[in-house]
Amino acid sequence: MPNAEPAKSSVTNPGQADGNSVLIRGGFHWDAQNAYLFDIDGTLLRSRDRIHFNSFASSIHQVTGLDVTLDGVLLHGGTDTAILAEAFALAGVAPEVWEPHNEAILEAMRRTVLGRRAEMQIWTMPAVQETLAHLAGRGALLGLATGNLEEIGWAKVEEAGLRAWFHFGGFSDRFRVRSEMVADAAAQARSLLPQMTAPSICVVGDTPRDIEAAHANGLPVIAVATGNYSFAELAALEPEACAVSLAELMALITSAGRS
Repeated sequence: MPNAEPAKSSVTNPGQADGNSVLIRGGFHWDAQNAYLFDIDGTLLRSRDRIHFNSFASSIHQVTGLDVTLDGVLLHGGTDTAILAEAFALAGVAPEVWEPHNEAILEAMRRTVLGRRAEMQIWTMPAVQETLAHLAGRGALLGLATGNLEEIGWAKVEEAGLRAWFHFGGFSDRFRVRSEMVADAAAQARSLLPQMTAPSICVVGDTPRDIEAAHANGLPVIAVATGNYSFAELAALEPEACAVSLAELMALITSAGRS
């Protein structure tokens, strides 16, 4: 079964000269899953602008009049809703003060980011288009599983020219906890694959939180070191596959085709 827990002693690292670029555990077939749930920031793309980042403080101030920053908040792999809650907690603002305004703040964030969409400076990570084309060509269903709010996440994907690949998505609008968001995305994938009783669903992400959320749901995960965590840091958490980038995984396909 593709979703089976890999044998911890079975690790392959094929076709890489430096021995530090790709790791695949227990015979896991990284490109043979029925569905994939892709994180956005750091996995599919990155932004040179700070529009999304700045929208937190500006939206909080707009709605509540409070000056709250993201200083000290662990952003990487976080959900927008959890980041908001942590920012208030670090600022010493009690939940009963801000939670009644939660949806108004989220809506202000959506309006702010979408209103500045033309200013976004987005670029895709290595071999993203090629990887999506390869997986789709093998019949896989492609979706998103991201900490972004839905409208913001789709806007980024559209600006990156990737929208056509994705059929559904899990977002943070209703979920502070990443594992719950991933569970929702996985449920959507299963509903879109009614002909399969137990489709294999794989998470693709660039942070420890992606790995933890996938494994909390019993899902395999491909970790890519294209964000703020190194290959070694991600590999230590035992994802089913780990690569410096998607380009290294695609290189295995090229190598196999030549052999």
